[in-house]
Amino acid sequence: MFGADKGHVDATDARMNGKKLKIGIVQARFNASVTDALALACKTELLALGVAEKDVDHITVPGALEVPVALQALAEKANYDALVALGCIIRGETYHFELVANESGAAVTRVALDYQLPIANAILTTEDMPQAIARQDEKGRDAARVAAEMANLLEPL
Repeated sequence: MFGADKGHVDATDARMNGKKLKIGIVQARFNASVTDALALACKTELLALGVAEKDVDHITVPGALEVPVALQALAEKANYDALVALGCIIRGETYHFELVANESGAAVTRVALDYQLPIANAILTTEDMPQAIARQDEKGRDAARVAAEMANLLEPL
């Protein structure tokens, strides 16, 4: 899948073919400048992988703790090949960072396992805003690639 160049996707790899996929994206609005960039990079990459624009549903929720319940609602519709979780949690001065990071991550995983549905988790957890900004585009693209690859991997299983 990945060539010698970091992040290079082999366009001939069938696992990355998005032409028949339906993808749901749940984006937290908290730290919107970062999550908007994550969403743009993710949707742009999904289109580049062949996912039709009409087959990408994108919803927003207040923050990272609300992402899993929205993912669960989409999973219950049972018409998605994969889902994507987008968010940005930046460490502050209290324990709240750990709580939000741990709980949102565990809940996203639980939804994926409960529904046997791939969920690309791109909820960033960073020390500060510059780290988040440095990761927003690459992690958005990565989430799209993970969603496509895992959907194609699980489809025949």
